[in-house]
Amino acid sequence: MRVAIAGAGGIAFAAAAFVSENGHAPILWSPSGQRTAELAAGQALTATGAVSGTYRPKVASSASELVSGADAVLIALPAYGHRTVMDAIAPHVTGEQVVIISSHASFGALYLSKKLAELGTKAPIVAWGTTVTTGRQKSGTEVHVSTVRSKVDMATLPLSASERGLAMCRALFGDRFNEKDDLLAIALSNLNPQNHMGIALCNLTRMERGETWGQHQNVTTAVGRLFEALDEERLNIAHSFDLSVRTVREHYHFSYGVPMGPVGEMAQVLAERGGGPMGPTTLDTRYVTEDAPFGLLPTVLLGKLTNTPATLHEAGLNVFSALYGRDFRKENNLLPELGLENLSKSELQRLAREGWTGAT
Repeated sequence: MRVAIAGAGGIAFAAAAFVSENGHAPILWSPSGQRTAELAAGQALTATGAVSGTYRPKVASSASELVSGADAVLIALPAYGHRTVMDAIAPHVTGEQVVIISSHASFGALYLSKKLAELGTKAPIVAWGTTVTTGRQKSGTEVHVSTVRSKVDMATLPLSASERGLAMCRALFGDRFNEKDDLLAIALSNLNPQNHMGIALCNLTRMERGETWGQHQNVTTAVGRLFEALDEERLNIAHSFDLSVRTVREHYHFSYGVPMGPVGEMAQVLAERGGGPMGPTTLDTRYVTEDAPFGLLPTVLLGKLTNTPATLHEAGLNVFSALYGRDFRKENNLLPELGLENLSKSELQRLAREGWTGAT
C-alpha cells in the first residue's frame, strides 16, 4: 500500500523504514522541505537498530502530492507541527483514506475531525497513544530505531469506523494494537508528557550543559516516584470518565519486557541491559517544548473539567515556563480552536466517540 508520511524527523524516518520492510511504499513530506532534501536528491534512507536496512522512500514536494493516491496518511511529527500539517492535508484527504496520528496529542484528532467536517469529508482518524517505534534521526538520510513496541493503544474517530481503522494499522504495522474505549482513553493513555516531565525536570542541568547521559539509568528511585505520582493523577482523571488505561508500570512492562515493579527499579533493569535511549543534550527538546503545551496542559484542563486536579502536572507546566522564560500555556495552537474548557463532560465524551460530524 501507498503510505503518506507527513514529517521528516526520527519518527517519520523510522516509520518509513518499518513500512518499507513490510512491503509497503512510503512517501515522505516535510512542510519546509529541508529535512527531505537529501532523500529527494536520490540518496537512500539507512536504518539501524530494531529496524535495519537501506530504503528508498519517495519524497513529495507538496501536501497535495503527498496525499494523492495514498491508502493511509500518517502524521508523524511533534505536536507543535500538527496544526500546520492538518491544515495542509485536510483539503486533499478523501473518504477512501485512513488518517493515523502518531502519536496523538492535545485532541488533535478532534481538530482534524472539525476541519474535515467543514470540508464535507468523512475519513476515519486513528489516534495512537504512542509511536510504534522509538529512535533518533542521525542525519538527513539516517535513523537509529531503538525500539519497536509490542503493544500500542489506539482508537478510531468515529467509533463506527473502528474496524476499518484497526485493519489498516495491522496491515501496515502488524498485530500490535490494543483498541481503547474512545479518543478520551487515548488522550489519557499517552504517558510521554508525564514521563518526559520527570526525565527533563530532574535532569535539566545535564540537558543545558549538553552532557551525554543515559535516560534509563537516570530514572532513579526518586525520579521513579515522581513518575508514579504523576501517573496517579492521570489514572484518577481516567477513572472519572470510567475509562481503563495502562499504568506507567504496565507501560514499561509491555513496551520493554521488564518485570513489573516500582518504575525506578524497572528503569534500572533497562539501564543494565544497555543500548537504551540517550537523554536530550539541549533545552530545545520536545520533552519540554512539545510535551509541556501539548501534553501537560490538556491533562490539566481535563482535571479541571472533572474536578480531579492534576496538581503536579500543572506545577510542571508552571516550572517549565519559569525555567524557559516563556508561557507554554500560550503555545498550544489546537485547544483554542476546540474550546475544550467550555465543553461539558458529556459533550466532550460525545465528541470523543462520534467526532465533529456527530456533534450537535
